[in-house]
Amino acid sequence: MIALTLAEIADALGGRIVRGDPATVIDGSVETDSRLVSPGSVFFALPGETTDGALFAGDAVDAGAALVIAERDVDVDAALIVVPDGVEALAALAREVVARVRALGQLEVVAITGSNGKTTTKNLLRAILSAEGPTVAPEGSFNNQVGAPISMLRVDEATRFLIVEMGASRIGEIARLISIVTPDIGVVLKVGLAHAGEFGGIDAVQRAKSEMVTDLPPDAVALLHGDDPRVDEMAGMTRARVVRFGVGEGNDLRADDVQATATGTTFDYLADGVRHPVALRILGEHNVTNALAALGVAHELGIPAEGAIAAIETVPRAERWRMEVLEPGNGVTVINDAYNASPDSTAAALKTLAQITRGGTGRSIAVLGEMAELGEYAQEEHDRIGRLVVRLNISQLVVVGERARHIHAAAGLEGSWDGESVFVGDADAAYDLLRGELRSGDVVLVKSSKSAGLRFLGDRLGGVS
Repeated sequence: MIALTLAEIADALGGRIVRGDPATVIDGSVETDSRLVSPGSVFFALPGETTDGALFAGDAVDAGAALVIAERDVDVDAALIVVPDGVEALAALAREVVARVRALGQLEVVAITGSNGKTTTKNLLRAILSAEGPTVAPEGSFNNQVGAPISMLRVDEATRFLIVEMGASRIGEIARLISIVTPDIGVVLKVGLAHAGEFGGIDAVQRAKSEMVTDLPPDAVALLHGDDPRVDEMAGMTRARVVRFGVGEGNDLRADDVQATATGTTFDYLADGVRHPVALRILGEHNVTNALAALGVAHELGIPAEGAIAAIETVPRAERWRMEVLEPGNGVTVINDAYNASPDSTAAALKTLAQITRGGTGRSIAVLGEMAELGEYAQEEHDRIGRLVVRLNISQLVVVGERARHIHAAAGLEGSWDGESVFVGDADAAYDLLRGELRSGDVVLVKSSKSAGLRFLGDRLGGVS
């Protein structure tokens, strides 16, 4: 974080200095987890669903925290600011810090939202922008009301680019993040059924994602996935200049001649009348959309296409547990994609599995668990995935866990027979089944929501200890 005095911090937060000299300068990292605190850090003692961060304030100070920000007085040997609402105070501090850095004149802010692909797009974009200047981007999926401000607070006077992921599980959350920092470029990737159960339906998901662009000023850019009708409609909801990306003819920035293989994905990037070949190391033609979004940001920032393409071609994987290719050494390939799962991302992963095994000697094996947070759509969407597995002619389906059972049932109704679809109760049972069945040349896709825990099954199958 940039250097601020206790008085400046308290003023920005609307808080009260309970302990400490108002003139004391604070410039350490900002943390909400006491285990991540280092000497000089600011520790936000936020209340949680199962515990209270104030209980760990002493641990944070023992680890070197110079300032504790809490909703009540806590007995610690460090500076203390008490605020009415810890989450609001975190947002206020991020707003103040980003505004001060932005006032220096060189900071460009890019925000990304969408039902799928945010983290992959962020990683590709980070590769591009880091080659151009100091870049701050979230680690992992820091994209909620706490994680996003924590990422924003990592900027300093030298930062040239800030990338912000903006996720949401309800209407109003993206608007709240936009109120902390208005992007120069707002990217919308896709409107899908991820979190649809929490939102209350696909229309509500669209309304929530549109918050990315509705408050953008006229001098900003709304970078929209033009192939998604619900995203394309957002062009009429913004004052910003609209730029579309996708594979369709009507997009400003396009991909053509897409080819997915077991070693990556290739396509031609069409921009300003010029065709540029791209060879991603990341699996799956659905990741072409994410690459186009990253290249679109580079285009709007004036970064030459050749340099941007060279940067994304170095990215070895989308992210840990996202289309991650593992080679355990027995001739089997494991694609561990079990960090998140929505109907769209699961369908895309299955299509990739079918594409890269078509014409090969090995089998295509899909190990699928629950797609969470679908609400009333859960049975219908799990059924749809089971039928898709059969239609894609996947060799073997292993369904894991009671909440995913509809996938197995639907595969049977669609025409799966003679053990092609197997249901098991948990990940251990799936591992025991597959360990004795896999042979050289097989390609195994492991896909589920994080809550199902199959990412660890994928690691076991892939030889990751």
